[in-house]
Amino acid sequence: MKYRVIHKTHYGYSDAVSLCQNEAHLLPRHCVYQQCLQATFTVDPTPAIQQQHTDFFGNQVNYFAIQSPHETLTITADSEVEIQYPGFSKLPIDSPAWEKVRETLETSLDNDVLEAKEFVLDSPFVGVDAALTHYALPSFTPNRPILDAVRDLMKRIFTEFSYDPHFTTIVTPLSEVLAHKRGVCQDFAHLMIACIRSQGLAARYVSGYLETLPPPGQEKLQGSDASHAWIAVFVPEQGWVDFDPTNYQIPTYQHITTAWGRDYSDVTPLKGVIFGGGTHTLMVSVDVNRLD
Repeated sequence: MKYRVIHKTHYGYSDAVSLCQNEAHLLPRHCVYQQCLQATFTVDPTPAIQQQHTDFFGNQVNYFAIQSPHETLTITADSEVEIQYPGFSKLPIDSPAWEKVRETLETSLDNDVLEAKEFVLDSPFVGVDAALTHYALPSFTPNRPILDAVRDLMKRIFTEFSYDPHFTTIVTPLSEVLAHKRGVCQDFAHLMIACIRSQGLAARYVSGYLETLPPPGQEKLQGSDASHAWIAVFVPEQGWVDFDPTNYQIPTYQHITTAWGRDYSDVTPLKGVIFGGGTHTLMVSVDVNRLD
C-alpha cells in the first residue's frame, strides 16, 4: 500500500517572534515493513539554519532555526510511503509465556534483547506505580502467552476508558488518566506501556499517522486525518508487535510510523523555543491519501 502524507502546521503570533529553534519528527521512518519513498520538509519563513539527522532510536529528525522577526510560521511535511506490513491482523497462535519473556529480558545477552532492555525502564512520561501494576494484573495471569496478555490489556483499555480530547494535556499524570478513565491516544499508549513495563516487559511508544475513511457514500474531508500514537511490545525471536489501544486494533496498513521511543517526549512531532510572539493561534491539518 502506498500513501502520500501531508502534515501542515501553521502558527500565527500576536507579536513578532525574534528567534525560534525547533525540532520535528514528522517524516515517516524506514523500517522492515515501511519505506519512505520521498519526502520534503519546508518551513516558511526560510530558516537561517536547517539540518536533518538521525536520533538515538533511528528516527529522522528535522532541526531548524529562524533568526529574523516573523509573525507567522508554517511547517509542511510532504512524504510518500510504502507499507508492506508483516504485522498481524490476527496475532500468532503461539507466543511464549510472559514470565518467560521477562526472564529472557533479565538474562539474555542477545543483541536484540539488550536493545529492548531500555524499554523496560521508567521514562519521563511513563512511571510505574502500585496502581498501574494492580491494573495490569488481571491481564497477566500465570503462564499466559505474552501476546494474548497484551491483547487482553488493550481490550480492557479500549472498553473501560473514554476518548476525551478535553480532559488531558500531554503533562496530565497517568494517575489521573487511570482514576478518571479518560484521555486521548497518547494517554492510552502511555498507560498501556506503563502496565506492560510493570511486569518487567519491554514496551515502546510509536508515533505516526492513521488513515481515516469517510462514512459510505461521503467524500473524505481534506485535513481530516490525524497524528496518532500506539505501542509495541517486544517478543524474543518475533521482534516488536504493535497494538493500538485507542482503536482496539493490531496496526497494519492504515498505520504509518514516523518515530518510536520510550514515550512521547522522545518523538514529539514538533517542539521548540521562541522569543517573543505574545499569544498565538495554531492550525494543524493532516491528509493521508492512498496512491494505489
